[in-house]
Amino acid sequence: MDNAVFSPWLARWKLLPDGAATTTHTSQLLPVTVAASGAKAMLKITHDVDEQRGNRLMAWWQGEGAAAVIAQHNEAILLARAGDSSSLTVLSQRGRDDEACRILCRTANRLHASTARPLPQLTPLDVWFSPLMPAAQKYGGFLTRSAEFAQSLLSTPRDVVALHGDLHHDNVLDFGASGWLAIDPKALIGERGFDFANIFTNPDLGYPEPRVAVVAEIFKQRLATVSEAASLDKTRLLQWIVAWCGLSATWLLEDNEPTATVSAVAKLALAELEG
Repeated sequence: MDNAVFSPWLARWKLLPDGAATTTHTSQLLPVTVAASGAKAMLKITHDVDEQRGNRLMAWWQGEGAAAVIAQHNEAILLARAGDSSSLTVLSQRGRDDEACRILCRTANRLHASTARPLPQLTPLDVWFSPLMPAAQKYGGFLTRSAEFAQSLLSTPRDVVALHGDLHHDNVLDFGASGWLAIDPKALIGERGFDFANIFTNPDLGYPEPRVAVVAEIFKQRLATVSEAASLDKTRLLQWIVAWCGLSATWLLEDNEPTATVSAVAKLALAELEG
């Protein structure tokens, strides 16, 4: 454990280490228990500006669709810790994809519910999509259509809300009696339909086998399920899917990572639009 990183917060919030620390490309995390109550929690430390913005949005949600925030200050956030009983990735991979999609939609609907509280600082969706146009000019292919759809959608926004921005199977966890709740938002603001597009590329982006998202029959069922559960126009949802696949491909290409999954999903969405 990196005592220099965690020790001040363990002392400040009276926490006890309860497992091994882990490191991501932006954050350091440590399972802990709250000394006074024995509650299991996760301490996350990040100096990444976008991650800190996400932490403030987590606190703003006040546990409505998102994991409860026990404490949050500057680079640190203390979250209620999920159990290990269920996984949306496992549900999708074991023939219960429709159930997983409905859980994701219910979670997103709770996150998007209107509130009178002033919003924290969020990244506008058009800023989030800014890398797509130059990538489309550089690489062509389906990214060209992605950029066209993104430009059209972003210029005519509907139902603007605080967005999670990365709502997929590994970012909605089982909190037992508290239900399924979101973690790790990107803290965006824009049309709520965008938040549902990421469902269609997962869990395959992280776990390409067994295939789920790229199977045509599953894609069609997902389209029906998500459009109904989220009350979304199918055509506009399909356009968001293509736009999202292009943005995801942009980041993957920058990192020299394979784009097969997002390319396949984009083609499925384009076929539906053109069919």
